[in-house]
Amino acid sequence: MRMEGDGQYTFPTGTRYVGGMKDGMFHGKGVLFFTSGSKYEGTWENGISKQGKYAFSDGLEYRNKDWDYCDGYDRRFYTERCSGLKPAGVSQLTNLDPPHVIPSGCYDCGDGFYDPNTRVITDYEQHFLRNADDYEHEWIMRTCRKSRDEIAGNSTDR
Repeated sequence: MRMEGDGQYTFPTGTRYVGGMKDGMFHGKGVLFFTSGSKYEGTWENGISKQGKYAFSDGLEYRNKDWDYCDGYDRRFYTERCSGLKPAGVSQLTNLDPPHVIPSGCYDCGDGFYDPNTRVITDYEQHFLRNADDYEHEWIMRTCRKSRDEIAGNSTDR
């Protein structure tokens, strides 16, 4: 039996589609709900998205034209754009405030935590997401926020 009409389908990854279906394919208006909390609302024809919009879990909508978020002139996090900046001396480290507490020795890579010893990325509830290849490992080590397990500053300052 093929899926027909309005309905719901959940992928093995946990991503869920709610909307129109025809001959076993997405067809008409529908929404993909990702496990990260983000979603894609679109219009589908025979399984192919013809038009749609993507929204991150915090509500920020992606636009491929006139994208003004996190450009060279405005580096605020989306939550800072919505709620305003904090007072001087109080920094916001991530879009999530307060940020996730990173396990010792790990990095926050945006969709979860990365352990460079095992090269495994887990989601924020510690469920396996993927193994990092060499490129992703290098990128995370170079750019992502690390747990505070290293002593910073001169040892004579203590």
